[in-house]
Amino acid sequence: MTPSSSASAAPPFGSGIHFYAQESAELQRYGRSPAVPSGDAHAAAPFSDEFVYQTLLGADAMRYLTMEMTAAKSSGHPGGFMSSAEAVAALMMLGYKNIVTEVGHHAPGYYSAMFLDTSLERMGIRTVGDLAARFREQGGLLGHVTGAIPGLLSPAGPLGQGQHFALAGAYLYPRVLFPLTLGDGGLGEPYVLSALGHFVTLFPGITNYLPVLIWNGYSQEHHSIVSLKTNDEMIALWKAHGFTKVLLVDAHSFEEPGGRSTYADSTRFGLRGRMRFTRAVLEALAAGALSAMGGEHCAVLVKQLKGAGAHASGARSHNLNPGQTIETAEIRGSLESLALPPRAWALVRENFARSGGGPAAEIAVTELDTAPTPLGGLSLTEFAAGDMQVPTTAFGRLVAEVGKADPRFVVTNADGNQASGMMNINEALGIRHPTRDDLYAQRPDGRVYEPLSEDACAGFAGAVALMGGRSLWCSYESFVVNGLPVWHTVTQAMAELRRRTPSVVALFTAGAFEQGRNGWTHQRPEVEGYFAAMMRNGNVFPLFPVDANSIQAAYEWALGTANLGIPMFASKSPLPVRSSLAEARSAVERGVLTIREPSAPPDITLATVGDMVLLPTLEAAGLLALEGIAARVVAVVSPRRLFRRDDVSRRRTPDRDETFMDDAEFEHCMAGRAVLGVTGGASGMLEPVVLRVGRPFDLLCWKRGDTASSAGELFALNGLSAGDIADRAKALLARAR
Repeated sequence: MTPSSSASAAPPFGSGIHFYAQESAELQRYGRSPAVPSGDAHAAAPFSDEFVYQTLLGADAMRYLTMEMTAAKSSGHPGGFMSSAEAVAALMMLGYKNIVTEVGHHAPGYYSAMFLDTSLERMGIRTVGDLAARFREQGGLLGHVTGAIPGLLSPAGPLGQGQHFALAGAYLYPRVLFPLTLGDGGLGEPYVLSALGHFVTLFPGITNYLPVLIWNGYSQEHHSIVSLKTNDEMIALWKAHGFTKVLLVDAHSFEEPGGRSTYADSTRFGLRGRMRFTRAVLEALAAGALSAMGGEHCAVLVKQLKGAGAHASGARSHNLNPGQTIETAEIRGSLESLALPPRAWALVRENFARSGGGPAAEIAVTELDTAPTPLGGLSLTEFAAGDMQVPTTAFGRLVAEVGKADPRFVVTNADGNQASGMMNINEALGIRHPTRDDLYAQRPDGRVYEPLSEDACAGFAGAVALMGGRSLWCSYESFVVNGLPVWHTVTQAMAELRRRTPSVVALFTAGAFEQGRNGWTHQRPEVEGYFAAMMRNGNVFPLFPVDANSIQAAYEWALGTANLGIPMFASKSPLPVRSSLAEARSAVERGVLTIREPSAPPDITLATVGDMVLLPTLEAAGLLALEGIAARVVAVVSPRRLFRRDDVSRRRTPDRDETFMDDAEFEHCMAGRAVLGVTGGASGMLEPVVLRVGRPFDLLCWKRGDTASSAGELFALNGLSAGDIADRAKALLARAR
């Protein structure tokens, strides 16, 4: 076998394949014509020998391409996917193409699948040479699956996230099966099975997702945490999380007599053993799909050694390193052992392109815009200036209206809406719970999902938005950190999508100054710094409404956007109404709201972020007025609007927002000889102001929490009392002279 053998008969897409095999008797016997009939949606058992053999060809074709791709760049992760190849090939042949993966490291294998079914032609990737050239390159095939790849449903970055996308897909599209591949390395994350278990319990009627565990014994650099479990123990683990039907296919069972390995490599079997293993995988997945679509919680476990067919086995197969190329002996050996004859390549491509009714880039649910349910005219309540109103309660009233208009809308909350002044959401939509209890607004069909896990809350809400539905994630600001990784993944993916989808919206309540008696454990506004950094992505818009009118206007705006990440921060305490609805709407679009305008031209502008912090700031402005200092108070409602146009990445967002405050308006808003920024959270939210103020500037912000009997104590602790603000303003003006 040489790079040139049989190359003359290669199909055009094969340009770039280095090694071909000679035709075999098995190919002549089982490969006379494609096993997947044209126009066939889903194949079903019993499976012919031709179908099984051609599924095996598909598995090896993806293995080969995975090795070609990663070797071309001497980087990437081939090993994990290699043990899943039969499972993914079976799903492709069966026509179940709405596949979600929890394992970002399996990306090159999924790129191989999308190449073979022609989906990647939408990216201009038409040959194997293109595939290798575009792997791990800007504008090409990223090292981990993202939202930018045709045919692939969801991003797959950090472990422990993929299940959320499968669950959201099943929730939104009840007639579609969503297979979810996950690795036993990922079971080391606490989120995977707990999220699945929560969903099984709270959505018992939704079963159209099929977890497929790739149990290969290893993680990235060592044995997986479940590597010593017996087959019975692994089945019991899944059943303990609510899966009533668990099907296990163990490659070890199909080894030739004398095989003793706990984790077997089927690529080392003879053809008979490989065919038996592949048939068993097909049968398990077909049966699992039938059960999942028929109302049973089912999981399939495929047990095969990590790196099956790769350059190495176990954790050593996980990635390639610099110096490992196609010319390296172990890489060359792997490619030669996996090589297929040209006609086999043509068969695989025809099968993959036909199955399920067409390429994934044409039939996957996420490839087309899904028009959200029309909301009609929302009824915002306009509160009178000076009224004491709870912002979150006003928000909850509007959320309830959205939920009544959109039956697929879901709210997630790990710490309780009632504790955040939003019991009205629970009363209107119901907390989803198997125990019906009207006292707590619990009912089995509720749409407030409370799994008591911020990861599950952020993950499900984010995934619903990414998949085309409306959602809302609510959390205490202090607890949000456990949900940020998946929220970040979703918003980054939204910037890469080729379609419009509802923005992912979150509301964070009970800020530090409302959590005095709870102490520093509940006073963690530093999380705002995370979102401040994310503003640079271009599609992240943190919002800081100042009152009950402002929060309604903010949510109204968010509901009309697409492909954005919109975290909102608001208090659950009664606060005075400081804006009309018209002013509030304008502030969301402009970025700022003038709260106090002095009678004389301002000597200084106090630029604030947040609602409660306006209390000491306005008091400070009054103190300054007594000394003849005119202070304007401006609330920064949308900091993203105050960046300069080139400060953020805008070029990849499908629904690009080009609204930035121009220099003239900025200078007018931030008038005076100096500007003092004041925030009860992280200083990063005022970065857009810092960058543009060409006059003396200073900043007061959160430092740390402690147990306190009032918000005033916490303001004082952090140097944010009215006196502190006034003193800093005077010192700043002295410098300005």
